[in-house]
Amino acid sequence: MSSLEISSSSYNQETKLPLSPPLVEDSAFETLGKDVNEVEGKSKDIIKLTSEKLSIDEVSRLVISPLCGAISLFVGITRNNFEGKKVISLEYEAYLPMAENEIRKICIDIRQKWPVRHIAVFHRLGLVPVSEASIVIAVSSAHRAAALEAVSYAIDTLKARVPIWKKGAPG
Repeated sequence: MSSLEISSSSYNQETKLPLSPPLVEDSAFETLGKDVNEVEGKSKDIIKLTSEKLSIDEVSRLVISPLCGAISLFVGITRNNFEGKKVISLEYEAYLPMAENEIRKICIDIRQKWPVRHIAVFHRLGLVPVSEASIVIAVSSAHRAAALEAVSYAIDTLKARVPIWKKGAPG
C-alpha cells in the first residue's frame, strides 16, 4: 500500500468516517455552557515595534486559542537582493505613536471584516540583516479562511498606511 492510500480497516466503507470518535479531554466538557470569556478571556491585539530580533514562535504562541482551529502567519524577511543589487541588511525607522495607532486601526478593520480571535503584529526597527524577520503578523480564528484573509489584508494595509520606512544597505 502506498503512503497516500487509506487503510480500509480504520474507516467505515459506507460513510468514510473514522470508526472511533476523536479523543477529547474531559476538561473540555466542563467548559460547555460557560461564557467564552470565562474560559479564555477577551480577544487580544498585540502590537510591538522593537529593535530586538523577532521570534516567529513567540508571535505565533501569543495568538493560540482553544477556540481556534487556524493560525495564519506572515513573516517578512530581508532578502539579499533588490533590483539586481546586493543587500546586506535593511534599516527600518518609524514614527512610533502614529505607527502604533495605525496598526490598532488595522486590527479594528480586520475585526469588522472577519471573525478572528487574536491578532499579533510585530515589526522590527533598526538594522535587519539578510534572512532575519522584519515583520511577523499572526492571526487566529476558528477557520482558516478568515485567518488567511486577515493576514493578507494586514500586511497589504500596513505597507500602505503605517509610517514605517525602510532603507537598504547595499553590499
